[in-house]
Amino acid sequence: MAEADTAAVVENRDELVAYLESGCKPGSEWRIGTEHEKFGFHTEDCSPLPYKGERGIHAMLIGMQEHCNWKVEYEGENIIGLHCPVSGSITLEPGGQFELSGAPLDNIHETCCEVMRHLSDVKKVADPLDIKFLGMGFSPKWRLDEVPVMPKGRYKIMREYMQKVGTHGLDMMFRSSTVQVNLDFSSEADMVKKLRVSLALQPIATALFASSPFTDGRPNGFLSYRSEVWRHTDAARTGMLPMAFEQGFGFEQYVDYALDVPMYFVYRDGTYVDASGQSFRDFLAGKLPALPGEKPNLNDWENHLTTLFPEVRVKRYMEMRGADSGRWRKLCALPALWSGLLYDEDVLQAAFDLVKDWRVEERQTLRDEVPRTALQTGFRGGTVLDIARELLPLSRAGLKARARLNDSGEDERIYLGTLEEIVEEGRTRAERLLDRYQNEWNNDIDQLFVDQAY
Repeated sequence: MAEADTAAVVENRDELVAYLESGCKPGSEWRIGTEHEKFGFHTEDCSPLPYKGERGIHAMLIGMQEHCNWKVEYEGENIIGLHCPVSGSITLEPGGQFELSGAPLDNIHETCCEVMRHLSDVKKVADPLDIKFLGMGFSPKWRLDEVPVMPKGRYKIMREYMQKVGTHGLDMMFRSSTVQVNLDFSSEADMVKKLRVSLALQPIATALFASSPFTDGRPNGFLSYRSEVWRHTDAARTGMLPMAFEQGFGFEQYVDYALDVPMYFVYRDGTYVDASGQSFRDFLAGKLPALPGEKPNLNDWENHLTTLFPEVRVKRYMEMRGADSGRWRKLCALPALWSGLLYDEDVLQAAFDLVKDWRVEERQTLRDEVPRTALQTGFRGGTVLDIARELLPLSRAGLKARARLNDSGEDERIYLGTLEEIVEEGRTRAERLLDRYQNEWNNDIDQLFVDQAY
């Protein structure tokens, strides 16, 4: 959609529906976009990176800009991100989590090259500063009051609002870290089918990628504490979207859901205007208290959609949001898993057949219990591990059918290896780290920063 269109005033709900529908594209144009976050720390004491200073986030951004020649994004006088039309963007999460929002790519081979190139660039900039990065779902050591605050206006508004609507919103903002993949759809029916499959199976992905068993330097009783934190963040904008499984669901119903999620802000003239708790429906009618008489444009709608946090988010593409961040092999495995399941029609149908009779209560129970017990979570007389054993062969079949080969003649199935190892062993990365913490590292959490760093 052209820039002029996104700046035009939105007059009615139908235009919001049309915006989502404009994301439909033929299968030949489907792409894969991967986003991943990581925690930066000082090597001598495992402390988090402040924004300012010779060894902080600002210094990392300057170094990355000089090394990669990316365009700098400012908010006021502060650098808050970097952008390259070809390579995606580097953005800052509220607590300084360093995120690569990758470019839309054709295949997982390209995705993995992008990941490796980015991590190599980060390392070249970070090493002279004695900085390293950690891929985990949740900060394993730092207390909330130890995490630095990034100078982004939207985060100030979110920070204040989060404390009114949940008990762990600040933990989500400042101490969690994820990897997600963005995928396309061809039609409304295709979107609905993919949404239902991916919502139902998101807890299985959460289990496979569980890697956040530590909080404040010790075990927290969970395997994906990141996922648990999301359960207590803001019920109005998180969760499993049960309405997606109702008859007649489509773009219109998702728009109605989004309209009912309270707003955070409106961006005007380089400033975030606080509209927290206010209604986009009122905005559409020109009755928003924060901007009386003003109506939204599509940029406002785009921004509002980014403040919805369900397990799978719909924009002009779909975002799989259930996984903890991890090491580089996991960063390639997540897009491989979902591309295999969703980008081949026969496999998508098989996955749909697997979940189509799951009841809403069963889906919610999986979502609620997987953060603590991951692959061992019970389901219909079996476990999540049993479901994972069915899913991975399906994904493999989908990737084989895609037949995207690298220079060595290998297809994308090679990126599922790390997940197949987990399923074969029946243990998540979180459980492996707990074992090493208790036995090999003598309950010293700092050893994790040495052993698992990028």
